Amino acid sequence: MVAAFALSDFRQVTFVDLAERVLDDAYRLAGYLLGDATEAEDAVQDALTRSWQALATLRDQDKFEPWFDRILVNICRDRLRKRRGVRIVDLSDDLAIFIDDPFRAALAKSEVDRLMHVLNPDQRIVVGLRFWKDLSLQQIADLLGIPLGTVQSRLHYALQALRDEAERTTTGPSFTEKVRR
Repeated sequence: MVAAFALSDFRQVTFVDLAERVLDDAYRLAGYLLGDATEAEDAVQDALTRSWQALATLRDQDKFEPWFDRILVNICRDRLRKRRGVRIVDLSDDLAIFIDDPFRAALAKSEVDRLMHVLNPDQRIVVGLRFWKDLSLQQIADLLGIPLGTVQSRLHYALQALRDEAERTTTGPSFTEKVRR
């Protein structure tokens, strides 16, 4: 049986209806944070499973999207943290396997996205929510359940790390000089 919520007009909205509304955005957010289509699919699937299991804790169906985003971001954070301890070797070039990964292709086009590997998981999540999902700093703090000052600090240090890495790895005009033009 599919879980349902009672609305003021007595129309029933199922979990599937709620999930379908946020699925595309959730997949894009996970892809941006993780930088890999397969891992993004897995993260969204895990988030759907967890949200289904925890559905009874959702008090207001109108708040489903931020509630689901929080679950998804926590899953992405866990995956990013686990990734730090594991060395991943891409064998696709050696084996001449060419898999169409839309996130890797899109991220490779952007200099900022190319530099995201220098950020720790918490910084990467704040940058993703701020610039990819276009949330305000207060919305990010609310979503993550952390103080506004922590969000500001993570964003500040993340942007500094991106600037430093860009200046270290680029030749010609520095990243900050490019931004000033």
